[in-house]
Amino acid sequence: MNDRPARVPDAAWRPLSRVNSEPGERAIVATVTFLNAVLRPVTTRDWRGQELLPQRGGIVVVANHISNVDWLAIGQYVGYSGRWPRFLAKASIFGVPVAGTVLRACGQIPVQRRSVAAKDALGAAVAAIEQGRAVVVYPEGTITLDPDLWPMRGHTGAARIALQTGAPVIPVGQWGAQDIMYGKQITLPRLLPRKTLRLVTGPPVPLDDLRRLPMTAAVLTEATERIMAAITALVAGLRGVEPPVERFDPRPARREADR
Repeated sequence: MNDRPARVPDAAWRPLSRVNSEPGERAIVATVTFLNAVLRPVTTRDWRGQELLPQRGGIVVVANHISNVDWLAIGQYVGYSGRWPRFLAKASIFGVPVAGTVLRACGQIPVQRRSVAAKDALGAAVAAIEQGRAVVVYPEGTITLDPDLWPMRGHTGAARIALQTGAPVIPVGQWGAQDIMYGKQITLPRLLPRKTLRLVTGPPVPLDDLRRLPMTAAVLTEATERIMAAITALVAGLRGVEPPVERFDPRPARREADR
């Protein structure tokens, strides 16, 4: 579990213009720059494996979801790894004053969850990848419900996008944002003592054998399981402990909660 890419100590502190030459909207450049100014004084960063993030072409970046603030960590990490992140984000956030305007200006992609309009987000993600963008997807679809914050059962959206476009799937594991805001809790951020945001990129998820097959439910399920296994392995390395043998499935938990 300790066999992970070497850390680049100064990766988070270089000027953004030196580490990211990808063309991007002025708004997303300004936003990542602003986030760096906010997060740098109050967090310590353990960033690894940035050299594994392709520097050009459409890619699907998949990551575990542990906190309402972890997208800040991932956005910074991807931005300072040379790519401008396009998140699939809840459509409701786009209705928030100021935040919605910024998200749209930064080219982020709204998702109408649990509705027939959700397929529109997949189409927008496919279009972004075909334009050579880096699209960030949380395969779990929401913050994990696993009691110990391990990656839970994934949805097939990321796999569907990858198989449809042929884009590589790049897994990113993260740990640390839960110390600022835990899981689904919405509280004032806990910034003291200073928290460490640990992120690591792994090699592309092996999907080539599945790309040659029809996109059936079984193929999508297998691709999704490979994606979740890759993310889980990275998270286990960051945490230094073994993950659960069985992945948490939120569907029975949801049924219990509805009783």
